[in-house]
Amino acid sequence: MLRSSTPSGYAARQRFDLARVTRPLSIVITGAPGSGKTTLTRAIVERLPDRLALVPEAATQYYRRLGKRWDQLDLDNRRVAQRGIYQLQVEQESRIAREHAGKALLLDRGTIDGSAYWPDGPDAYWCDLGVSRDDELARYDRVIVLQTAAHLGIYDGDASNNVRFEDSAGAIANEKLLTSLWSDHADLVIIPAMINLHDKLDAALSAVETALDRASR
Repeated sequence: MLRSSTPSGYAARQRFDLARVTRPLSIVITGAPGSGKTTLTRAIVERLPDRLALVPEAATQYYRRLGKRWDQLDLDNRRVAQRGIYQLQVEQESRIAREHAGKALLLDRGTIDGSAYWPDGPDAYWCDLGVSRDDELARYDRVIVLQTAAHLGIYDGDASNNVRFEDSAGAIANEKLLTSLWSDHADLVIIPAMINLHDKLDAALSAVETALDRASR
């Protein structure tokens, strides 16, 4: 079994607190595998480098360091992995906010996403971490859900990301769950799957710029 660096209740005792710094505007881009979230998140930050700082996806970093995918772990080690991913996520958000004071954060996934991969279901995930879904939703000012290319029959599985394990049906099911988990956010934008990635980039960029402009008024 993996050794957990994030004990049960970690977040209740040692959770990330943006009140210690000037709270940045935080925009999440999320979605199921094959939605283009990592590609588009990076492209948007490259277009708006003076306004945005990138918070990269914690899960991909974690599993690449581990050398295994989520589906290759037993249930106990999936729990260990999700605790570690949560810890990495909140530490990145805190550090990058400090390092890029004055910029908004653009995140490749948010903490809510981890609950989709908890073996015992989302409610047990919040209980284990000692946090609430409402508090985690409140961390972010806008959430943009990108729909997966699996809807269009052009999903490439693990060809572009070797930590993916979902097939097309799994990607669509994951999207449905993620959308449900984020559904109570006050500012949720859903961008449909598109054949042309540049069109999807334009739609996501517009959603990000709207949030930035609104915050600067």
